[in-house]
Amino acid sequence: MGFFDRLKEGLAKTKRGLVDKVEALFTGRKLDEATLEELEEILVLSDVGAGAASDIIASLRERTKKGEGRDGDSARELLKQEMTELLGHSEPLAVGSERPFVILAVGVNGVGKTTTIGKLASRFRAQGLSVLLAAGDTFRAAGIEQLEIWAQRAGTQLVKHQKGADPAAVAYDAILAARSRNIDVVIIDTAGRLHTKTNLMDELKKVKRSIEKALPGAPHETLLVVDATTGQNALRQAELFHEAIGITGIALTKLDGTAKGGIIFAIRKALGIPVRLIGIGEGIEDLRDFEPKEFVEALFS
Repeated sequence: MGFFDRLKEGLAKTKRGLVDKVEALFTGRKLDEATLEELEEILVLSDVGAGAASDIIASLRERTKKGEGRDGDSARELLKQEMTELLGHSEPLAVGSERPFVILAVGVNGVGKTTTIGKLASRFRAQGLSVLLAAGDTFRAAGIEQLEIWAQRAGTQLVKHQKGADPAAVAYDAILAARSRNIDVVIIDTAGRLHTKTNLMDELKKVKRSIEKALPGAPHETLLVVDATTGQNALRQAELFHEAIGITGIALTKLDGTAKGGIIFAIRKALGIPVRLIGIGEGIEDLRDFEPKEFVEALFS
């Protein structure tokens, strides 16, 4: 099965929650005011979010005034165009010219952060890049062990301290090691225990300062991993992390297990941060660059 088919399969729950309702709404109807109002309600209830839904409806309203959307099929095409437009251009995670190129991975526990790091490490290794992983989630022994397994699997180097060590020190040591060993990419894992919110954010700010001290200009990418199944909660997490340390990209995981895939539109509208990667399954090849046009196409096909 090709990636597009797997993407379609992975988005099946979101399709049922959003697109099937839209298709039913458009059947035998044109895009008039009553249809637009019902459509807005469907979008909001599908976690697309009030802001994004309002933008889409405003654009569609303008287009209906020009005589577009006279039947269900053309209304559907207009909606696809507006949804794609809202998501913007494809902005994949690219390793820049800096060496080492430092990626700081953040997110709450349970979102698939360590797995995402492991899959990214495998991808970079396949591209011929040398990679070093830093086990900065020192709060959990299991977090360190999990990253160690991924490092072995992907054939990367690992820097770790014992459980309970200072994560900022792990990050600092990892970058110094990477510089001395001429490593191409460093990916730094972090803790994600959100029940101590201010402590976590303060800790992350300290980790970031430590990275900048070890390598001015780093981190070059601050990647937030969020779980699509949490819907609006994912947006709230994105807001909190962005406020604290400035997120440059998002990896949206577990899209294959949720009807809340519409959250991708809400995050883009609210924060303007590009979704760089999406996860639609457990395999290494199931973490993919996010392509807005392909995503919307897969939802509707």
